[in-house]
Amino acid sequence: MVTLRKGSDVLKKRYLYLLLLPGVLFLTIFLVIPILSMIGTTFHDEGTFSLQGYIDFFKDKYFIDILLTTLRVSLLTTFICILIGFPVSYYIAKLPSKRKAILLLFTIFPLLTSPVVRSFSWMIIIGKNGVLNKTLLSLGLIQEPLNILYTPNAIIIGLIHLFLPLIIVTLVGVMENIDGDLLRASESLGASKIATFMKIIVPLCVPGLVIGSILVFVGSFTAYTTPALLGGKQRVISTFLYQNAITLNDWKLASIVATIMIVITFIIISIMNGVAKKLNPKG
Repeated sequence: MVTLRKGSDVLKKRYLYLLLLPGVLFLTIFLVIPILSMIGTTFHDEGTFSLQGYIDFFKDKYFIDILLTTLRVSLLTTFICILIGFPVSYYIAKLPSKRKAILLLFTIFPLLTSPVVRSFSWMIIIGKNGVLNKTLLSLGLIQEPLNILYTPNAIIIGLIHLFLPLIIVTLVGVMENIDGDLLRASESLGASKIATFMKIIVPLCVPGLVIGSILVFVGSFTAYTTPALLGGKQRVISTFLYQNAITLNDWKLASIVATIMIVITFIIISIMNGVAKKLNPKG
């Protein structure tokens, strides 16, 4: 009987692997192979292996400025989303089920709106003749309109609006599973609320923070619509890639930029996972 059960378990596992096969084949054919083919073309120059494209990229100050601006915008967006999203998520997680569902619905609702519509809305709000400047001028808080639109700050504002719901939903899912007995035990042993928050809540929320941060960073780093509309002539790496591929028809440089984006994304994700392991060694 034991042998038969083991044999049936092995067959079940094999069938489960077979269920993965269509998805794996689809991703391999339509994602992995094209990406590897694109990366391979960046190392060829007139039929010979060459790193000249990458050397030229990292020697050009204009390219480096675009890359650093993109990294700065993405990291600031991620950091601000964590600062705003953490307390909001904690508040939502502690609510009764009905109120929690309503607030989560309001949180997710902006995701149903096109990024184009949201970006145009921010153009109306933060433009020189927009709602924000008119309000501040009428209150006498500023003497001349603030120059926000078509700057990195405008891109950050738009990206926060775009990706904040992702980190809130991720953190709520983690926080609502924190055992309330742990918090009560901490307080009964004399720990302050700040100590309880830092030593119990934050470590237990590390998995949600890492996942949410990765989603926000990768989304911000690769976003095109919001930077294109709110950034204007301010280039980020995604708009630079689009310009080279579509406008200038320089597919080799576009492929090099895309490869650099992929490598940087993996590096940042690895760093975030490393930080998570140090903050929460037990996983």
